[in-house]
This record gives sequence, structure tokens and C-alpha cells, in this order.
Amino acid sequence: MTARAADRTRYDRATAHLDAPVAVVDLEAFDANADDLVRRAGGKPVRVASKSVRCRALLERVLARPGFAGIMSFTLAESLWLARAGFDDVLLAYPSADRAAYAELAADPKLAAAVTVMVDDPAQLALIHAARAGGTEEIRVCLELDTSLRLLGGRVRVGALRSPLRSPAQLAELARSVVRRPGFRLVGLMAYEGHVAGVGDAVAGRPLRSRAIRLMQATARRELAVRRAEVVRAVRAVAPGLEFVNGGGTGSVQHTAAESAVTEIAAGSGLYVPRLFDNYTSFTGRPAALFAQPVVRRPGVGVVTVLGGGYPASGAAGADRLPVPYLPEGLRYDPQEGPGEVQTPLLGSPANDLLIGDKVWFRHAKAGELCERFEELRLIEGDRITATVPTYRGEGRTFL
Repeated sequence: MTARAADRTRYDRATAHLDAPVAVVDLEAFDANADDLVRRAGGKPVRVASKSVRCRALLERVLARPGFAGIMSFTLAESLWLARAGFDDVLLAYPSADRAAYAELAADPKLAAAVTVMVDDPAQLALIHAARAGGTEEIRVCLELDTSLRLLGGRVRVGALRSPLRSPAQLAELARSVVRRPGFRLVGLMAYEGHVAGVGDAVAGRPLRSRAIRLMQATARRELAVRRAEVVRAVRAVAPGLEFVNGGGTGSVQHTAAESAVTEIAAGSGLYVPRLFDNYTSFTGRPAALFAQPVVRRPGVGVVTVLGGGYPASGAAGADRLPVPYLPEGLRYDPQEGPGEVQTPLLGSPANDLLIGDKVWFRHAKAGELCERFEELRLIEGDRITATVPTYRGEGRTFL
């Protein structure tokens, strides 16, 4: 029996009393992935990206482990919710225009002490100030650096369209804007190199493309390491009390941690290890989050149909954004239908051994987005469910 077949046996046994659809997290794999992130971080604390987890119980679990400290959130409303729930170090990874939430933040000492907001434009500072509604609490601020790689004199850009701030002078100027404004305190700097951390460099069946990605990423790491250090020096000259410099992502943990200018690493997807993280040479994780759909039809030899399952992930549309049938091994989509909203035909010889009501296990393309489809996660240890915990959705929270 292969390791994957053994996992299928465990998951089927653990959920035998449950009808699918059902979502599970294998805690042994989750904890092993957490240990690997800490190992790769080389002694620097790992800040957990909540968008990749979207379950308070699992955020609490991982933050209780040595080597993890703080949350990186994705909306201001989520940040306030987490802070009220007792998480005392929440970095908002994206600028917000949520005026009502800013008013709450500025009016509550506990929230203001726990939450750090992201800015990359003086206009965002003006919006926050105008939204205070009489609140007098000091707002903690983090600046974001554009990490994209520019080639051919800037004519080619590789990397996400995020911050407009690229040079040490630009970051220092915004730092001065923050320091000059009463009611704000500059505490951090963030630089997320998504073109390194979030792009696999070992694409199956694409050796030339994989080599090109590795060359790009090596160039990007070298360029960014120099520029990030220069930016940190420039910002610290304006704000000597800077508390943290955040960088990285699941796919670049060890590389970013090697930079002396970086004080902490951000990661989250590496806890669940969705399918987009199968194509990396720098690490190998264990799939920890899966969902099962029930077999509801047997249209013919070598074919079964499961209920639903069409859960595409965000990003540019493509086959890499689709879930993949994982267990039993050997199933594939019908190319004419793919994963559907209400039914998904699956082809392959393993279909002949599946009965009506059996479970087919899938892996989602991106980590936390799976939790937008399910209200509960069943936590599995060995071949037993040891807890059932709500996702954000299960707690009535859909922040985006």
C-alpha cells in the first residue's frame, strides 16, 4: 500500500459516519508542516498569514508552537475581529478604505495596541485621519516596499502590482510623512516577494520553463536583498524604533530569513500545502487540508460522477487554479467538463472500484480559500476525528 493509499484508508475510516461534502485537516501533517516552516526560518519568528488558514482554532494551534509569533491579516475588519478574540499582534497586509473600522480602531486602546495597518501612500494616511470620528488612539503603521524585479531598464516587470514605493528615498519620504503626523507611529516595514515565494520552480513536464523560473528567482533574490537592506537603513534613519521588517512567504522562507535586514518571516500556505505548492525545489510539504465529494453517479466503465467540487481558486484563470482529485490515486477530470458547479465527472480505472456514496478526496489549489466553501473543518489524528472546528465562514465571517 502506498503512503497516499494509507492516507485514504485513514480519512475514509475517520469520516465513515459523515456524509460528504466534508473538509478535513490532518493534524499530523499540519504540525509537521509547521515544524518545517520554523526550521527553514532559521530562528526568525514566523508570522502566520491568516488568509491561508481562515480558522481561528488552527491559528491558535500554530501560534502556540515555538517559532511562531503574530498574525498577518487580510482585511481591517478581520484584524479587529481577531484582536477582540485575544490575538494581540495583528499586521494588516493590505491597505484599507474601511472608514468605519478605522473609527473603531482609533477609539479602542486594546485594538490600537494590537493592530498595525498598512500604507504605501500619503493619501491613505489622510483617509485614516479623516475616519477617526473623534478617536484619539495612536495608529500603528507599517510601510510596504514594492519587491518586483525590473528588467531591460524597467520595461519588463516581474512580480505583483502592489506598492508604488520602490526606492529607499521613496520609503524614507513616506516614513517622514508618518512621523510628522500626530496620532500615528511607524513600527514596521513589509516586503512580500510573491514572484519568488508564490511561484513554483519545478513545473511538472515543463523543464525549460522551470529553469527559466529558477533563473528569474535567483536574480530577483539577489536584487531584492540589496535593495531591501538599503530601504531598511533609510527608514530606520527616520524611525529608529522600527519594531519589525517582514518578508518572505511559504516558498521563500529560508532565502528571506538569510537576509540580515529581515526580522520576521510571513507564511501560511505551507501549513495546509495546497496543490500550488507541489512544484518547489526548496521544500516538500505534506498535504494537510483536503475535501471530499460523494460519488452520486456511475455513467459508464471507468467513469464516476461526484457532487459539485468546482471550487476554483483566485488568480488568473487556468488549470492550475482548479482543485485536483487526489484519492484514490489515478482519477482525472473529463476535459470537456472539468470540475463543475453541481457535478464533476471523473475518469480513470479507479472509478470502477468506487460505489455510490463513496468519497473522492480533493486538494484545493490555494490554501485558505477552501474554507470559504465549508463551515467546519474535521481535525483528524490517525484514523479518528478528534475535533470539529468552525472556519471563518462557520463563524459567520466572510471578510471578502
